Formats: sequence, C-alpha cells, structure tokens
Amino acid sequence: MRKFSVLDLVLAAMAAALYALLGYFGDILQLTFGPIQCRVAEALTVLPFLFPATAPGLAIGCLITNLLSPYGPIDVIFGTLATAIAAWLTAKMPRWYLAALPPIIVNAIILPPMWAWAEVGAVNTAFWTACGFNAVTFIVGEALACYVLGTVLLKALGQVDYLKPVMRRAVQAPLV
Repeated sequence: MRKFSVLDLVLAAMAAALYALLGYFGDILQLTFGPIQCRVAEALTVLPFLFPATAPGLAIGCLITNLLSPYGPIDVIFGTLATAIAAWLTAKMPRWYLAALPPIIVNAIILPPMWAWAEVGAVNTAFWTACGFNAVTFIVGEALACYVLGTVLLKALGQVDYLKPVMRRAVQAPLV
C-alpha cells in the first residue's frame, strides 16, 4: 500500500469539501435526501476513476453531508459506507464509461432497504413495497447524477492538460 502524498491529501480534501458543499446546496433545493433524489454531489463519485486519491475525500464529504439527513445515524453510517465502497470500486474500473456504475449499483443495494426501514420500521409487505419504490426512484436519480453529470465531468477533466500529471496513468490517454 502506497503512502498518501501531500498532493493526494489536497485532492481528497478538495473532493470532501466540494461534495459537502454540493450536498448542502442540494439540501436547500430538496434534492439531497429521500427516496426521490438527485444528489448532484454524487456526480463527483466518478472522480476516483481519474484521481484515486479522491475516494477517501468523497466518503468524508458524504459523511459531512449526511449529518443533515432526516434518516439520522442510520444514513450517516450506511450512506457514508455506500459512498466509500462505490468510490473505491470506481477507482478500480478499467474504462471511463464504467466509472458511474459502482455508485449506482452500490447505492441501489444499500440505501433503499435503509430508507424503507426508516419509513416502515418492520420487515413486512409495506417494507418490500417501499424498498422496491425507493430502488426504482433512486436508480433513476443516481443515474442522472452519475452518468449524465459525472460523464460530463470525466470528459471535461480528461481534457485539462494541467491535471494530466496527477491522473491515473491508465487514463492519461484522451477519454473518447
């Protein structure tokens, strides 16, 4: 395991700050929490594809954002865990068009049952109905944030010559 350099720490801190900032502004617009959400900050979860050092920063930014969650400690723990896992998996993706899949899949597995439990409080028919509804609406919102906004972000950052020295070597070729 390699050590984090000062540059890695700066990238992680910037990712955390930007995620938290976007999460708080999204909360003002009521897009950040709930089963029907399009958390704009989730577009940043594609960053570890280009900059693996941003993965821990995204988890910290998500933790800070989830402190506002109406779902309480369960969202702080499991929501942050989902983002941490998704960011780590995104850093392992071999192609840019796959970078948005881990956040969508991981969050679709972890978060809908958590929200259904918070809404219903028991495992019964209402729980499974809420879980299914939450999964469908969450996948749509997460796909919008990650595939639409995240892909635009990947393409734009991939064109910035100044950032190429700190990008992952495997993706320094133009993103096509």
